[in-house]
Amino acid sequence: MSFLDNLENNLKSLESAEAAGMPDSAAREKERGQAIAVAPWAERLRNDPWTAQLMQLMTRAGFQRRTKVNLAWIGATLRMDARGHKLELRPEPKGVTAVYLHGIDESAREPVSFKEDPKKLVERWMTIVDAQKKVDDEATARAMAEIERD
Repeated sequence: MSFLDNLENNLKSLESAEAAGMPDSAAREKERGQAIAVAPWAERLRNDPWTAQLMQLMTRAGFQRRTKVNLAWIGATLRMDARGHKLELRPEPKGVTAVYLHGIDESAREPVSFKEDPKKLVERWMTIVDAQKKVDDEATARAMAEIERD
């Protein structure tokens, strides 16, 4: 391959890389716009006393059930995780949404009201966690019975 052929190939590669960068720039701009739109709700979710009360109630409810509830901030999202189920509070342009997940599958969503008592949200999610605990306990009992038979 001659020097000119090599140079031409390099120029074509650069041009295609620049063309591919255009959508990347548009995606970054869209992402930036989204972040600006959700910023007020993200700030409120992080700093509102409602959130602190929710986290306290969630921890206490888990303790009463002998279930560890992991709380984590992932960017602007507050995630609560117990027994393979997650509850994520996600700021969106029109407010905060509670998203119920089992593994990675979304099972339900509902808007969050900072005027509503957070205890109601805790109770709704804990009914899901309680059902999973019952399933887990039954599976453990079956496994123990199987071990005793052998």
